[in-house]
Amino acid sequence: MPFYECVFIARQDISAPQVEAIADHFTKVVEDGGGTVAKREYWGLRSLSYRIRKNRKGHYMLLNLDAAASAVHEMERQMRLNEDIIRQLTVRVDTLQEGPSAMMQTRASRDDRPRREDRFGDRPPRGDRDDRGPRPERGERRPYGDGDAVTPSAEEGSNHQ
Repeated sequence: MPFYECVFIARQDISAPQVEAIADHFTKVVEDGGGTVAKREYWGLRSLSYRIRKNRKGHYMLLNLDAAASAVHEMERQMRLNEDIIRQLTVRVDTLQEGPSAMMQTRASRDDRPRREDRFGDRPPRGDRDDRGPRPERGERRPYGDGDAVTPSAEEGSNHQ
């Protein structure tokens, strides 16, 4: 049977146990269709990029499925009918990912990336830069260009009297 990854977003005003109950329902739908749910991850209440049906946040849930297409279509149909689901996406994949998904990995497990200090070690810290002059006082204006030109005064530039 083909493999699928399904992520759905539930409304922000329901609780985490209610999201688990919704996932249980969809797991049962897949199993009734002859498939299995290989992995299930609750990603938590996360902010949405934009408002969806007056929701600014949503409960994210991932389901890894090993099921026939008919079982997945039935699950998607019931997701569209469920008022607590605001978005869902199901994608067919070649293999199911083992272990935690990228959303569940902690920052400590991603330490194989070079640290910023290591990448930019030859650059002096921002506070030690001597290539700039002192900052002007509040209300004072910097000279134009390389400092030779004089800042025009308010009287020279105004046309009204």
